[in-house]
Order: sequence, then structure tokens, then C-alpha cells
Amino acid sequence: MPSDLPPPAPRPSPSTIVLLMGVAGSGKTTVGRQLAAELHWPYYEADDFHSTANKEKMGRGVPLDDTDRAPWLAAIRRAMDDCVAQGRSAVFSCSALKEKYREVLAAGLPGLRLVHLAGDRGLLAQRIAGRTGHYMKPGMLDSQLATLEAPRDALALDISQSPAELVAAIKRALAL
Repeated sequence: MPSDLPPPAPRPSPSTIVLLMGVAGSGKTTVGRQLAAELHWPYYEADDFHSTANKEKMGRGVPLDDTDRAPWLAAIRRAMDDCVAQGRSAVFSCSALKEKYREVLAAGLPGLRLVHLAGDRGLLAQRIAGRTGHYMKPGMLDSQLATLEAPRDALALDISQSPAELVAAIKRALAL
């Protein structure tokens, strides 16, 4: 007996959100852009979600507190949710230094894959010192390292590898 019901609407394709996390100088932006380009996915830079006030505060060398970070994390999460709602995969970068920050970003997102870019303090400091025009000051590295709660549930990669090697390792480990 034929049904008079219309066929079900196509379901959005499952989304994968790759979140690259780590302290300043870990290569989140460089690796994120390269990974996104190779996968033909959009790339979202967490710095773009900061308010002007947050950028000015960091530019003065003052670390952000949890109150400063709450609307920033919420904005990043909304962008992740938008990608998932549209069935799109994407690469995001965000320091996500504390477990509670990662919980905001990851809660209820089964397709989220966390990648922790970690490295030696000396290499991180060298990279930060070599930047021009960035609001993150070298003196803030120690604050970030002190705040970092290394995740237990992430793909952890050593930033002494080249960006190309890191991208290849991420694609291989996450089967992308």
C-alpha cells in the first residue's frame, strides 16, 4: 500500500569539528589554516572572536580572566554550532587552556576532535618574540603556561615538528 507521506527530508551530513588548542606560539593558526586548506574546510581563528576590550587588555600585557573569556568562548561555540547545524565540518583554533573552557566548547558536540599543540617553553617564547603586530605579549606566556590544564582526551602533538608534519599527523590520527 503506497504511503501519502512525503519522503523524509535529507539529513545534514555529519560534521567534524577539529579544535586546535594550546598556548600562544604553539602554531594553532599556522597549522589550522594549513589543515583547513588541505581538507577544503573553513577555518575559524579564535582571536577573531575577541572583543576590542579583550584585545586592548591583552595588548597592555594584562591576562584575561574567566569573566573576560566567557562571551568569547560563547561566540566560538555559536560558530561551532552553526557549522554543525549546516552539516559542515570546520577547523577551529582556540587556546582553550582550562578544562572548563573546553567543556563550554565541546559539550554535546560528538564530532569534536581536540588536538593539543604543545611544546617547550623556549621554543614558544622564541616564536612569540618573532611576531609583529600581535596583541599577545611575550611576557604573557608564563601566565598561559601556568593556566594550562593539559587535556587528557586530546591528540597531543609536539610543535617541534614542521606545520606540514603536524597537519599530516592530525589527518592520519583523526582519519581525515
